[in-house]
Amino acid sequence: MSLTDRDRGAASSPAPPPGGGRQGRPRVADVVRALTAGPLPVRVTGYDGSAVGPADAGITLSIRSERGLSYLLTAPGDLGMARAYVSGDLALDGVHPGDPYEALRILKDELRVRTPAVAEVVHLVRGLGWERLLPPPVPPQEALPRWRRVMNGLRHSRARDSTAISHHYDVSNAFYERVLGESMTYTCAVFHRPTDTLEQAQTAKYELVAQKLALRPGMRLLDVGCGWGGMVRHAAREYGVQALGVTLSGAQARWARAAIEREGLTGLAEVRHLDYRDAPREQFDAVSSIGLTEHIGVRNYPAYFGFLRDRLRPGGRLLNHCITRADNRAPHRSGAFIDRYVFPDGELAGPGRLISEIHDVGLEVQHEENLRRHYALTLAGWCRNLVANWDACLSEVGPGTARVWGLYMAGSRLAFERNAIQLHQVLATRTGPDGSHDTYPLRPDWLP
Repeated sequence: MSLTDRDRGAASSPAPPPGGGRQGRPRVADVVRALTAGPLPVRVTGYDGSAVGPADAGITLSIRSERGLSYLLTAPGDLGMARAYVSGDLALDGVHPGDPYEALRILKDELRVRTPAVAEVVHLVRGLGWERLLPPPVPPQEALPRWRRVMNGLRHSRARDSTAISHHYDVSNAFYERVLGESMTYTCAVFHRPTDTLEQAQTAKYELVAQKLALRPGMRLLDVGCGWGGMVRHAAREYGVQALGVTLSGAQARWARAAIEREGLTGLAEVRHLDYRDAPREQFDAVSSIGLTEHIGVRNYPAYFGFLRDRLRPGGRLLNHCITRADNRAPHRSGAFIDRYVFPDGELAGPGRLISEIHDVGLEVQHEENLRRHYALTLAGWCRNLVANWDACLSEVGPGTARVWGLYMAGSRLAFERNAIQLHQVLATRTGPDGSHDTYPLRPDWLP
């Protein structure tokens, strides 16, 4: 199935490779040969009828238009590929658009790229036409480049953070319901076994967080970056906790409030449309941050964890759950595709940096665990949901946005599987400077 629609289209009957490309006008196949080395793991076809790569390949990549070729030439790497793919000018046969995982795996493992010689570049550009080097307008799903976002404020200012969050989370609640499933939870689940359903695993995640925080009836919980209120509702429903969640997404807050009312939790659970920095200046028995740290900026870690510390009563517990780099040397900023199409201004640090920052604001880290493999399983489940609900998702958000999500989730799954990124839960307590208020047990109280 094509990644751009349900038709085979131009990719179904690729023409044989042209001969003598260097003597005549270069064709798409000549461009592909110039930019790659060794045998191709996929079939590549062009809008001009040219083709290169094994005819019996399980995956066919189709460059369907001159605009698609211009995207690839003017933004080399994942950004140009994303632009062509999201716009429908680049398609893949052999995988479903909701889960192109297998195509991404093959391309990552087996495709070898090279930098062509200057003479080759000049020949190709002259033959194709210099207009191919004029960048086409970007797809509407693409966020502004970093340097132009300054009009919305400095990086991680309140206004700019609000715009970035809206870009990703205010897509469509109906779309998220179909992709995320009944739990409406957009963070890593916890699997006791690979065969667990997504709903079972998301419930297990909330239960793990609740147990690590030692929630009890009558306690007060603050959940920052609460999404659609999953943790807030779980804590109120299962533990009788007075739970407050805050989110920068208006769409999330509206959905969460309706869910709280529908489940009869109005007296215990509450979700407010707020920047976490505007959360009530009072102390809670426990604080959870599940999937927010990725959005705040690494340079803001001290202020962020200091804020969370100040919202904890002495002896209270903090659970921070977030994606990290695999080591502390990796760059903090995300790649071009993620930054422009998924999480504008998102930043990740290594687990060591995260733990150090928590310690340095005066919190005491008590436990840490890596749930990397769990996130790969979670993403596979979301992709299955997108595939199963593909037509409805197209109707809700359109083909471009749906393609972004399939590409992003399948690519992220591959990154978690390959240990390019990780997911860490860090549990800390507000212990006094002299060791006072140390109520944490000698051994973790959520383990056998």
